[in-house]
Amino acid sequence: MLRNINSLIGHKIHAKDGELGKVDEFYFGDKLWNIRYMVVETGNWLLGRKVLISPAALRAPDWKSKTFPVALTLQQVRTSPDIDTKKTVSRQHEIELEEHYAWGGTAYAGGMSGGFMFPTAPIEAIPPATPAPARPVDDTHLRSTRSVTGYRIHASDGTLGHVEDYIVDDGKWLIRYLVADLSLWLPGRKVLISPHWIKRMDWETSEVLVDLSQAAVRNSPEFDPAQPVSGNYESVLYDHYGRPRLEEAINLGVGASGERKS
Repeated sequence: MLRNINSLIGHKIHAKDGELGKVDEFYFGDKLWNIRYMVVETGNWLLGRKVLISPAALRAPDWKSKTFPVALTLQQVRTSPDIDTKKTVSRQHEIELEEHYAWGGTAYAGGMSGGFMFPTAPIEAIPPATPAPARPVDDTHLRSTRSVTGYRIHASDGTLGHVEDYIVDDGKWLIRYLVADLSLWLPGRKVLISPHWIKRMDWETSEVLVDLSQAAVRNSPEFDPAQPVSGNYESVLYDHYGRPRLEEAINLGVGASGERKS
């Protein structure tokens, strides 16, 4: 099912032997747009320390009680590597977490772990418009949902609005859409933009450049955060832009713009 990331903030995390804490934010990979970690605020029992939990550790969520059970003990979390979430999470940090929890070596590499399937290749058609500057070898491509919220969104012919939220697939833990607030032009109007329609992310200037026109986005089906994203809504959305849905694009071997790849 597709859910708003903001609606998951504050959900309780239950270890095998007690409450671990609450969801504070999420880290996602900027290549695959997959949720790599939940950032958990542990509260008083760990003196306010924040810890990282991979979706691979999740059991079936209890949506009614807003609880994420995890296949971990409080002691495992207590003795986990102490990582400062205010700083960049290095690849070495991820390796230490993997070794401690034995998540299966897939926290950042892709593959199957804990019943969750992560993509093994980058999502199609999100190439940078210009060559990206060299990045550190240790760069994990981890991004915080909180830090990317507020990024300015630009169409091919001008400014649109800003990132307000994300829509995540709670089965595969992939970000399926960015929620764009278009209040700059249309007060109160929100629309969904697929990562596959992003031409380039500029992390230095906090900007998102999409391969869509201002008119196309403004006239796209309006998104109501209070309503779940249905299959019918998605069909209307993709039809509006004349783009194949993700599954269709992969099966047909076409890119996000609808052009067939050779």
